[in-house]
Amino acid sequence: MPTKFIKIKKFLEKNLQESFLAKNSLLQSIDKIDFAVLKLKSTILKGGKILLCGNGGSAADAQHLAAELLVRLRSSVNRRPLPAISLALDTSTMTACGNDYDFSDLFKRNLDALGKKNDLL
Repeated sequence: MPTKFIKIKKFLEKNLQESFLAKNSLLQSIDKIDFAVLKLKSTILKGGKILLCGNGGSAADAQHLAAELLVRLRSSVNRRPLPAISLALDTSTMTACGNDYDFSDLFKRNLDALGKKNDLL
């Protein structure tokens, strides 16, 4: 078998193995995922909102998830918007907080100002 095909085979085997491990890890966390879904549902049913935050790429993930909750996940499902906001949207507030206080307080200040009873961070 040519070397080129051996490399492709090893590449595929490695990636499939990593995919299997990731899915197995997810399966091991099914109870935690179920708990999180129930907390999100309970928060919304109680009139609360979902507050999301993250740093770096996770900030982008928080913004993306907030958009999916506000708009919709699938075009085939037209539902009411779900109350969610990312605390990583306002760069002026974030940099001011980092300068005037400390970056460890970055989301605490926003949460103190915007968070209400029944909300979930």
